[in-house]
Amino acid sequence: MEPKKPIYLDYHATTPVDPRVLEAMLPYFTEVFGNPASKNHTYGNDAFKAVEDSRETLAKAIKARPQEIVFTSGATESINLAIKGTALANRHRGKHFITVATEHKAVLDCFEWLMANGFETTILPVDSEGLLDPAQVADAIRPDTLLVSVMAANNEIGVIQPLEEIGKICRARSVYFMTDATQALGKIPLDVQRLNVDLLAASGHKVYGPKGVGFLYVRRSNPRVALDPIIHGGGHEKGLRSGTLATPNIVGLAKAVDISIKEMVKEQKRLGELRDQLMHALLAAIPDAKVNGSLNHRLAGNLNITFPGVESEALMIALRSAIAVSSGSACTTAAVLPSHVLKAIGLSDAQSHSAIRFGLGRFTEPKDIPFIQALITQHITRLRQLSQT
Repeated sequence: MEPKKPIYLDYHATTPVDPRVLEAMLPYFTEVFGNPASKNHTYGNDAFKAVEDSRETLAKAIKARPQEIVFTSGATESINLAIKGTALANRHRGKHFITVATEHKAVLDCFEWLMANGFETTILPVDSEGLLDPAQVADAIRPDTLLVSVMAANNEIGVIQPLEEIGKICRARSVYFMTDATQALGKIPLDVQRLNVDLLAASGHKVYGPKGVGFLYVRRSNPRVALDPIIHGGGHEKGLRSGTLATPNIVGLAKAVDISIKEMVKEQKRLGELRDQLMHALLAAIPDAKVNGSLNHRLAGNLNITFPGVESEALMIALRSAIAVSSGSACTTAAVLPSHVLKAIGLSDAQSHSAIRFGLGRFTEPKDIPFIQALITQHITRLRQLSQT
């Protein structure tokens, strides 16, 4: 008999494709296989219509216009296009950017690239709960500031930032406002008009869609965002992102987002209840454990806990046949350095190396919670005893 797979609790790293999404995608691999740019025949026209219908669905999800959605290979490319594209297109206006210490490495590495190429970046701190004070943004803006980049929800500690207040500040100061909404899309309401967001990056595989596809929202009026492309070729996506569009993936992305938006309220309530159940069970069993990040401004499915005296790597190895968890971002799991996010909220190296991220999702079941709590408690007790011998 094939062994039972571990319980999956790493939904921030990636999600399985929802069967409804896969069903929507399948015809575009074999039946509607045309190139969306080949609009002089039926095959291309059918693919083009599928792409444009998907563009409309995604625009509706964030209260944008379809022509403001640019398809990419994923959030990392969207982030690179937003940040580097803004810098290259607006260097005559200024050279200063603002971001936050807890941003995803895709964002921080882009700003490292900018600084190596003559631009300047201010990296703002967060408080012990992982929250950014909007007043710090206002104080950091200079006459030559081009863009402020603040992620909507953190991928490690799930903290949701005060985008609306920050957006008002940026709009009043005529500075572009960008958000990495990779973890937030489909989990919290996103309205680019209300939030005054000018650029928004997202990905398909975090919302039960396929890997290898994402989008960038680019505001086209009040203000119109000027971007230079970073990928050149046939001039697809209004010249901002060349390359043949992946119709099946785009259809899957739109279907996944549509499902997540429609089910958001009910699903996030369910996940919040499961997360709280797991949190209370773990804290009761392991009294010196500590939750990292704000509990009042947090994604429903996120729980990040430090278990003092236990190396997270050892705990993950002990659990891996039964529970799939991580110690932080999937993009930096090969690094031996402590999480930059946990360091930014004041944790020591030892505390950071003892943290586990639990990501609950669509297929997490209530019956899993007691088993998860019991097994983690068992292994933590054993690992602590081993470290004392």
